Amino acid sequence: MAPGNASVAPLASLRVSKHLIPAKGRIPNCSVADKPVLIYHDVFPNASASSIESHLSSVGAVTPQWRFTMYSTTHFHSTTHEVLCVSSGRARLCLGGEENPERVEPVVRRGDVMVLPAGVGHRLLEDLDGGFEMVGSYPPGHRWDMCYGKEDEEAKIAGISKLAWFAKDPVYGERGPVLDV
Repeated sequence: MAPGNASVAPLASLRVSKHLIPAKGRIPNCSVADKPVLIYHDVFPNASASSIESHLSSVGAVTPQWRFTMYSTTHFHSTTHEVLCVSSGRARLCLGGEENPERVEPVVRRGDVMVLPAGVGHRLLEDLDGGFEMVGSYPPGHRWDMCYGKEDEEAKIAGISKLAWFAKDPVYGERGPVLDV
């Protein structure tokens, strides 16, 4: 078990989904950072948002910055990679943009963790139970921006290739799926 206050699923039994989503239109998805979307399934069984935040802070690879649902408009970030930990509810998301035939529409639930490389379009399609909430976290010193795949965002997209990948796994520290991609 990694450090922190939340009960964390053992790394040896962790199930991870990987999705390398290609660019579509002005949404770069995984094409610039060349890293896949990772979904760690059932990492934080029965953990509260505050215990997830405490655990992530103790590992130190990301800093929790907010608790909220996911916006229902496709957007992406050009200034940072993002770690989203589902703290309550279930939802169906769209990763990669609605117009992308290679988009992914996972159902995520309490305890799941998503690692979204900078540039990956994402949006909420449906809050399945009501009360869907996540803890949003970013590498220390990074602030997120909002991009929507508009024509004037090319310079922002070009900057994605300069972003460093994680030096530690946000959940497991010195070992973990984010270090194996």
